[in-house]
Amino acid sequence: MRWPWKQTLGLAKRQSGQRRTTANAGSGAESTINTIYNPSCGEKGEKYTAQNGEDTYFGSHNINMDSDMQSKYSPPKEAHWLLRRIYILSWIGNYDRSQAFADLIAGITLGLTIIPQSIAYASLAGLSSEYGLYSAFIGSIIYVFFGTIPQVSIGPTSLMAIMTLQFCADKPVQIVIVLAFLAGLVELLMGICQLGFIVSFIPAPVTKAFTSGTAVIVVIVQVKNLLGIRLKNVPSVADFFSNIRYTDATMGISCICLLLSLRLLSQVKFKRDTPFTQRLKKILWYISISRNALVVFFSGLLIYLWVQKSSLEAVPFALSAKVSSAMPTIKLPPFAFEHGNRTYVFTDILNELGSGVFLVPIVAVLANVAIAKAFVKDGRLDASQEMLTLGLCNLAGSFFSAMPTCGAFTRSAVSQASGVRTPMAGIYTGLIVLSALSILTPYFQYIPKASLAAVLMAAVVFMIDLTPIKELWQTNKKDFFSWIGSFIICLVYSVEKGLLFGIVVSMICILLRLGNPKIEVTLKQQDSKYYVHVVPQSDVFYTGVDTLRAEIRAACLLYRCDFPVVVQCGRFMQFDATFVEMLMAVTKELAQDNVLLILQHMSLKQQQMLPVASNIRFCNEDEELPLEAKQ
Repeated sequence: MRWPWKQTLGLAKRQSGQRRTTANAGSGAESTINTIYNPSCGEKGEKYTAQNGEDTYFGSHNINMDSDMQSKYSPPKEAHWLLRRIYILSWIGNYDRSQAFADLIAGITLGLTIIPQSIAYASLAGLSSEYGLYSAFIGSIIYVFFGTIPQVSIGPTSLMAIMTLQFCADKPVQIVIVLAFLAGLVELLMGICQLGFIVSFIPAPVTKAFTSGTAVIVVIVQVKNLLGIRLKNVPSVADFFSNIRYTDATMGISCICLLLSLRLLSQVKFKRDTPFTQRLKKILWYISISRNALVVFFSGLLIYLWVQKSSLEAVPFALSAKVSSAMPTIKLPPFAFEHGNRTYVFTDILNELGSGVFLVPIVAVLANVAIAKAFVKDGRLDASQEMLTLGLCNLAGSFFSAMPTCGAFTRSAVSQASGVRTPMAGIYTGLIVLSALSILTPYFQYIPKASLAAVLMAAVVFMIDLTPIKELWQTNKKDFFSWIGSFIICLVYSVEKGLLFGIVVSMICILLRLGNPKIEVTLKQQDSKYYVHVVPQSDVFYTGVDTLRAEIRAACLLYRCDFPVVVQCGRFMQFDATFVEMLMAVTKELAQDNVLLILQHMSLKQQQMLPVASNIRFCNEDEELPLEAKQ
């Protein structure tokens, strides 16, 4: 630590026992609280004196305002807990025709987006198409009643699909349904216990690395479907290329090119802004956001017409699995079931899921809260309510055989661009999904796997963000290595281990910072007297008291114990026995060299925790320091 010689003009010059009065209109005078250690009071059991019987140095700063000003600038009254939890009650009373029309347009638009996405994400998770639509249906409906952000769309996502695949690959579908139930239960408990702060412990670089790693995994997983490779495991690069089915590859690559081209339609700009160009721009925008539905529909229509002219066996494409019945039915999650020659009970399911019981809901909450923060209007986000809502969506979804869900940024952006006004748009989205389940179920088998793979890859490829590599290397090496480590571990091992690595590294950095707080030590002057000023530059917890003690020792050694030591105590956090022990040890060491210790800006409550010592003084921030010459 480097201690510069610093001369100051001194603090406010006044007597330590002097009272300060502030005249306020219509009220009595307010006084500051001055507490001074009195060594002569030790035998009487009194160590300190205080004015007004307060336990802090901070003076009162009450401002008398008239009733109009007070009502104008007073904080809004908190809504009743029932309105905050069943959030639809807070806005349904003011719901009008214009909002209903805007929500209808947004709901229909979102429905055309979520249907192909749900089918594709179910395929990514290793499930048949209807399970993705179940999740989209129930998530959209539940969020209407409890959700707080109109733009958020709860349903299947690439993130939840890859997490489901991670923990439920090659396992019975019943385990996926129980995972949705358990994830919802954990999310609900997190919301009830107000655990929204947990998300704050996952830094932004780790989140970006996790998202990018997940997107890369989705692309890698879908390459085989895109190119028609039907081998479960590809032993070598030569086998990979030799097993490419060129019909599927042509279909998949064509769909990707079409999707990327349609995506650009929303960015078309016209030189003149006329009513015709405005309508044309709106049409192009609708075509652009409906690109997933258009690609899935026309590729399925092509296969359907092919089958009508020949037969299903003659189709040269890999198709989706046949769905016999897709209408949702309410039933309890399968906590015990038989599959093959094995009977699964609840404990067996927990063993199969392992850490996924906790990692899936944490990742879902992380994604959902991040999306909600991006679209909240006034900056006031009730993260706990979003957790409750997400938990209810997954819990209710498990009764409809749904897979785990959370919010999707792409769908939320579509809702925002569609002019959504309230969460009521989810009703229309849910009805469209339900109609698809009842009408289009027999036709799901005609959807080529290559087109679904193209939809997934075109959606997640823009989630791969490698820009933090250069930025973090230049600004923060710790975040750089967190990003690199999380990203590589996500790809090499698994996504949950990559996320866990980033969290552990961040927690270690926090602990190191708590154990080594930054301390500034300077030599200052007040009038003709000098003193050593010790000021923590960060909050000091009990883990950092040894560092503080070492800095005081080093300062005394440097200045040969010739000056009093003033310690700024305003950043002492959770003052406890460890602080008391450290300060008394420092006091004894300084007393041996007849050095005065002045504790500045310490509350009366903290002072009373310290034993009596003759070389301790206390002082407020704006008081003249009670410096005494060395005896």
